[in-house]
Amino acid sequence: MPSKRFKKLPKDSKLLDSNLFEKLIPTIKKNCTVKFDESIDLNLQINNKQKKGEVTLRTVVNMPAGTGKIIKVAVVCEEGKSKEAKDAGADIVGGDDFIEKIKNGELNFEKLICTPNMMIKLAKLGKILGPKGLMPNPKLGSVTNELKKAVKDAKSGQVEIKNDKDGNIGVSIGKKSFTDDNLIKNFNAVFETLEKEKGNNTIKGDLIKNAYLTSTMGVSYKLKLPKNI
Repeated sequence: MPSKRFKKLPKDSKLLDSNLFEKLIPTIKKNCTVKFDESIDLNLQINNKQKKGEVTLRTVVNMPAGTGKIIKVAVVCEEGKSKEAKDAGADIVGGDDFIEKIKNGELNFEKLICTPNMMIKLAKLGKILGPKGLMPNPKLGSVTNELKKAVKDAKSGQVEIKNDKDGNIGVSIGKKSFTDDNLIKNFNAVFETLEKEKGNNTIKGDLIKNAYLTSTMGVSYKLKLPKNI
């Protein structure tokens, strides 16, 4: 979900070249003064207003260092693929019976994966799953027969990136407790994914108009990005 704090960030932001990101990390961590393990958040505004209409980015980033969160993954599949899903680490696995539970409001999971054959039945629950951001999507790799890969990706730190109507994107690149190297790996993974998405969309000019880095309760820093992003 895009960060609700995005529009407040410029008021206390400080310009910093993105090439110096690794030097900024100690400062960001120093600003984490509360007792809980704060998230390190990247807030972006993309150039989604184009002559041929608005551009909506929706993709996933596989964070090489994970997210620091435990994700509960559910799988809807045929009985013959249940073992594969369970062996991959899925927390909940089911077929028609599980779909019925979802229909009745049992949404005790953060990520839902589905096989193509079962998606026909699951699609009828769009009004329940859609508003929660839980509807599986082939483009995001959550409608697939490769359940082992999909479950492991979801468990190991796969994050969805999607902009709102104003072009804002909010994504966590880790926690204060992460090593500097791991935060850098995740930071780079986000921008590598966005560069690929720019190539897949007819975007004129720079993709990213503004970028800010902050911790959950800390000061925000505006990043000066290269012109080709």
